[in-house]
Amino acid sequence: MKSKSRKVAIVGSGMVGSSVAYSMVNQAICDEIMMIDRTYDRAMAQALDLSHCMDFTGTRTKVYAGTASDCAGMDVVILTAGANPKPGQTRLDVLDAAAVITREIITEIMAGGFDGIFVVAANPVDIVTYMVWQISGLPRHRVIGTGTSIDSSRLKTLLSEVFTIDPRSVNGYALGEHGESQFVAWSHVTIGGKPILQIMEQHRERFNSLDLMDIARKTKDAGWEIFTRKGSTHFGIGSALAYITRSILNDEHKIIAVSAILDGEYGQSGVCAGVPAIIGSSGIQELLELNLSDTEMAKFTASCSIIRSGIDSLTLEEQH
Repeated sequence: MKSKSRKVAIVGSGMVGSSVAYSMVNQAICDEIMMIDRTYDRAMAQALDLSHCMDFTGTRTKVYAGTASDCAGMDVVILTAGANPKPGQTRLDVLDAAAVITREIITEIMAGGFDGIFVVAANPVDIVTYMVWQISGLPRHRVIGTGTSIDSSRLKTLLSEVFTIDPRSVNGYALGEHGESQFVAWSHVTIGGKPILQIMEQHRERFNSLDLMDIARKTKDAGWEIFTRKGSTHFGIGSALAYITRSILNDEHKIIAVSAILDGEYGQSGVCAGVPAIIGSSGIQELLELNLSDTEMAKFTASCSIIRSGIDSLTLEEQH
């Protein structure tokens, strides 16, 4: 990365973009935030509103409006601009509209000389992340999707309510697609370092009503439960984006379940899916290959096939 300063551009100034900016301002994650939106006035308004937080925060963050062509000096570009699904649709149903938006934005950003790290939240995030990698021409470790980071957080929250503990005492991941084919790798879920399957086996009477399939379903459906009630999900994903960006800018080496371009990991290539990764100053420092059970590996393979079919459909459209 050319710049050593802590500068972040957020493309999309709607609910998700403004939520991640607000999280970053309050956590003093960076020195500058540039808000970008197709409607410049909205980006300007969000920047002004956010700048009025500074009297109440510990550190001043400069917030201003810009355009996609102004990203050359940014360390990180966060992509939230995309298409929202309508009631009854899945994230994959907005792929065509998201593809048009992504091509336009990334082409303009790269033409302006950007040479940093992309963090992508626009849905369908696994396919859009793959598109960003292809269009940008950047190395795969510098294109990161939020993937199943938010799903893994939802899983920990649900389990914390069952076990009456802090969610941060739960470790585990939802893997694969940030969508209908995601799954929980139960073989790697631990409570205070102890495998959950072992806890359930040793305390059958206490946890005999715990249905892991139901927990996995609630994890998958949590976003839709929020969306159908208020029309958007933005606080959780905004915090996830801030968390990933902080690990990049501070070189924290946190392990986060992100959407990453796979090149042989888990036996998959030419696809982007949610897997745990070490996130640092260069982006993805390393992908962690969990020793999944045969059943879990089959679910991961199936999930990757669904993501790959979406990628292939875009390739076919381009050829025509």
